[in-house]
Amino acid sequence: MQKYLFLGDEAIAQAAIDAGMSGIYAYPGTPSTEITEYVQNSKEAAEKGIHSEWSANEKTAMESALGMSYAGKRSMVCMKHVGLNVAADPFMNAAITGINGGMIVTVADDPSMHSSQNEQDSRYYGKFALIPVLEPSNQQEAYDLVHYGFELSEKFKTPVMLRITTRLSHSRSGVESREKRKQNPLALPVDLSQFILLPSLARERYKILLRSQSDFEAESDSSGNNKYIPGKNRKTGIIACGLAYNYYLENKISNHLDYPLLKINQYPLPRKLIEKIASETDELLILEEGYPLVEESLKGFFNSPYKVKGRLDGSLPRDGELNPNLIAKALGIKEADFPAVPELVSARPPAFCKGCSHSDVYLALNEALAQYGKGRVFSDIGCYTLGALAPYNAINSCVDMGASITMAKGAADAGLLPAVAVIGDSTFTHSGMTGLLDAVLEETSITVIISDNSTTGMTGGQKSSATGRLRQICEGLGVEKDHIRFLNPLRKYHLENIGIINEELLHQGVSVIIAERECIQTAGKRHRNLSGLKQK
Repeated sequence: MQKYLFLGDEAIAQAAIDAGMSGIYAYPGTPSTEITEYVQNSKEAAEKGIHSEWSANEKTAMESALGMSYAGKRSMVCMKHVGLNVAADPFMNAAITGINGGMIVTVADDPSMHSSQNEQDSRYYGKFALIPVLEPSNQQEAYDLVHYGFELSEKFKTPVMLRITTRLSHSRSGVESREKRKQNPLALPVDLSQFILLPSLARERYKILLRSQSDFEAESDSSGNNKYIPGKNRKTGIIACGLAYNYYLENKISNHLDYPLLKINQYPLPRKLIEKIASETDELLILEEGYPLVEESLKGFFNSPYKVKGRLDGSLPRDGELNPNLIAKALGIKEADFPAVPELVSARPPAFCKGCSHSDVYLALNEALAQYGKGRVFSDIGCYTLGALAPYNAINSCVDMGASITMAKGAADAGLLPAVAVIGDSTFTHSGMTGLLDAVLEETSITVIISDNSTTGMTGGQKSSATGRLRQICEGLGVEKDHIRFLNPLRKYHLENIGIINEELLHQGVSVIIAERECIQTAGKRHRNLSGLKQK
């Protein structure tokens, strides 16, 4: 047993190593990225042969993790909440196939949208798929629930979701480890038709999943992960889920509160424990990060009208993260004043790094498009999304991974010509290639600029699947060789770059312009590492 000071992400990663995981699959996405990075940098994981390479996207990661489970090994797949949208097809169907080796789907949600397009609550996906969901409230619980999650997965032959949020992912706390477990031996499923979802077989698998629901609920009531704590003040019962428990705890200590409390760390909801707290109180206040999943669920739990308060009735805000002050207000505590961000800390808007290649791409593109007017550039998710801000004001969309090319295609189909897509190298191989294939098949007149900085820059410089392969990929998708062009995004080539863009804007068909220059951050890191090696 060892003691660590861990980020929530690090606690999950070490727990998976200790619990006998054989492979972790992921695409970088804040706030989940550090889980896989920890395993990649772990000497112990390397010695144990744990697979930890990045996948092209979340869907391929999910399917690879399921394949490892098929072979009897324990696997984990990690993503942020919007990544689960990409992985939704195999995620939903994995609930029906079930698993062989234990499998945990770790999803990091981002309330308040610190680095995301929405506040999506992944617990709804868990409920939609009818699988157990675990939601830790601190780093120690995150570590412990990984061990429990693998055991739960293998006990019921089901994938298990581990749902965390940004605050837990990126805050530190002490964690005590458990005894290490060996990896599972290679073992095929007992029923070799288990993973074949032909309709006749899928119908039977679905019935098995439905029959398991009562077992999942009984496990939530009895596992000990959901805890009922009696209280003397029975006016209000508190149901606190995951991280929100900590915000209540601060109020409880500061204001000497003594309400009955049900702490939720496991779903489906524990019906017996909920009925117990409901029978002993006049009303329930639901504290949950994200959407009002529990609040909505409880309205269908009781035969008679029962007062349930939370995000839906206005007791708590419908959007954003919770905090101790919001919970104090919901409890009617007017004098509560927990520390907030000091006024002297001013907001700093994001900006391109000094010397970033993306800035040179946008300067050339803006000048080339000046003759056509504004509103013609569709972009995507990455560092280059900052081109939306001053002084560039160069892009007009950022919807989801890969949408730049398909939206440009749709706009061109509507008659908006020229139409330009700007996408990064990692995002292109994540989900841009299929859109380019659509455009090639229909000979759509669009200009695709792949701003290639040879890394996944926005999440910290992880390896890009596209590095060194973009020309071959585009040729393989059918783009004409004469219309695969290259830019050197440096100021001294500015006029030359404008000329190349202008030529391709006039082309009646698909053009791909690849702007190649290594990310200024990863280049600096590489040079520093080389200098260090030379000194040694």
